[in-house]
Amino acid sequence: MNTDYKTVAVHVNESPHTLSRVKLASKWAVKFDTHLVGVAATGLPPSFYLGGLSGEGAAVVPAYIDALRDRAETALAMSEAVAAKDGVRSFEKRMIEEEPGVALCLQARYCDLLIIGQDDPDDQVMMQTKKVAEYVLLNSINQVLIVPHAGEFASVGQRVLIAWDGSMEAARAVHGAIPVLRRAGLVQVAVFDPKIGAGAHGEEPGADIALFLARHGVRVDVSRHATGNDIDVGNAILSHAADYGADLLVMGGYGHSRFREVMLGGVTRTVLQSMTMPVLMSH
Repeated sequence: MNTDYKTVAVHVNESPHTLSRVKLASKWAVKFDTHLVGVAATGLPPSFYLGGLSGEGAAVVPAYIDALRDRAETALAMSEAVAAKDGVRSFEKRMIEEEPGVALCLQARYCDLLIIGQDDPDDQVMMQTKKVAEYVLLNSINQVLIVPHAGEFASVGQRVLIAWDGSMEAARAVHGAIPVLRRAGLVQVAVFDPKIGAGAHGEEPGADIALFLARHGVRVDVSRHATGNDIDVGNAILSHAADYGADLLVMGGYGHSRFREVMLGGVTRTVLQSMTMPVLMSH
């Protein structure tokens, strides 16, 4: 189990949202005194090659790749400058010649935490396929911190909400978040529509995970919520997180990658689409 983060990676590209997540990553690198890796993808998506390329079509491929590398260099230089300004002691620039989702999942093998951006349908990034965050969540080996595309997040991890349902995915997210939770001013375990029993939330929903965290020195309390018929669980989580004043949400991410990467569970999809604070997820 992680007791601290030693290597953190952040996705950088030409998106205007990159600066926000690099600033967050830089602050976390300083907080945890960790090595920070800026990751840029320079590969073309598979759809670019559908049907094969020949003649003039094939001739433009090197130009596209050169353009992607130039934009990656610019984004990486910006992230390096931000890291230096914030006092990050160890920073590395890395370009991976794969499409973004694949590149980020490759880098995830060599870091404790991967920081990416929320999918923005209005983002115009050269040769980037949509739903990168969904792909990475379902295929990354470790936890992912997803930063909303709207807003600035100067302080993340001081007031944390854990959406707990007793699942393997939620447990992985909590275990991976322990370095943050130990430093938080306040942590709340929130249980929605709890099911009593050893195979679900336990005899006292939320109590077991709260006790586990308390042994790690986490200041934690528990809240329980019934959603009824007026609101779905995903929106209930987001609503309570806002009411609680959370600056970070920790939860499991659910999906069925063996069928299709886009087939996320309803709660996960709602949170990914409507988040207003950074979310630390694990699949």
